Formats: sequence, structure tokens, C-alpha cells
Amino acid sequence: MNEHQPYMERCMELAAIAQSEGESPVGCVIVQNGVVIGEGIEQSKKYGDISRHAEVMAVLDALGKGFQLAGTVLYSNVEPCMLCSYVIRHHRIGTVVYSTPCGELGGTNPKFNLLTTKEIAAWESAPEVIVV
Repeated sequence: MNEHQPYMERCMELAAIAQSEGESPVGCVIVQNGVVIGEGIEQSKKYGDISRHAEVMAVLDALGKGFQLAGTVLYSNVEPCMLCSYVIRHHRIGTVVYSTPCGELGGTNPKFNLLTTKEIAAWESAPEVIVV
């Protein structure tokens, strides 16, 4: 078993919950020092709010518990989109691990690469991106 597998399995469990609730099947966990500090599922339809992506919900969950996110690892079963990539960069998450590309709206799309660009001076170093 690789180091990412347990967290990706949890993402898939969360994605199944989202799908069972009529949402896109996306789940996310944020890990700090080997401990899950935040979890989220897609909830855009439930709240009628397009910003309720699994990654954003996991960030809000961790922040609500008082955690700082700099240097943490974010796991998602789907590549973070541009919206989520902005949130990831703002909170200085150190590593992003995902399994399924998002396509043209993905945060690593070369045309609109918010997740790893070095072109925005206000952002510190980009997170490491790992595709599993």
C-alpha cells in the first residue's frame, strides 16, 4: 500500500456519499502530519451555490476546527478546478494529490494554470501536484 492510498480511499467514500445525495461524485480530505483535519463532499446542488465544491468544503471544515493549512496535503478524487485551485493557493496548501483529471476547467490546465503558476507574485511557492 502506498502512502496516499488510505486518503484516496476516504475520498472515494466521500464521493459515494455525494453521489448518493445527487451531487457530483467528488470527495476531499486535508491531511496534516498524517491526520485528517478536514473533509468535504460536493454540495453545490444542496445549497444552490456553485462554490460548494468538495475541496472548498474540506478547507472550510479544517479552518472551522482552528487549523492553519500551510504545508498540508489535500487529497481529492478529481483534479481541483480553477475555483478550488485559487482557494488552495490562498491557504498555501503544500501538496495536492488527485486521481482523475478535470479537463479544461482543471487547475493545472496549461492555458489557465492557477494551481502551479509562478506568474502571480502575491502567491508563495506552488504546491507539489501528484497524480495517482
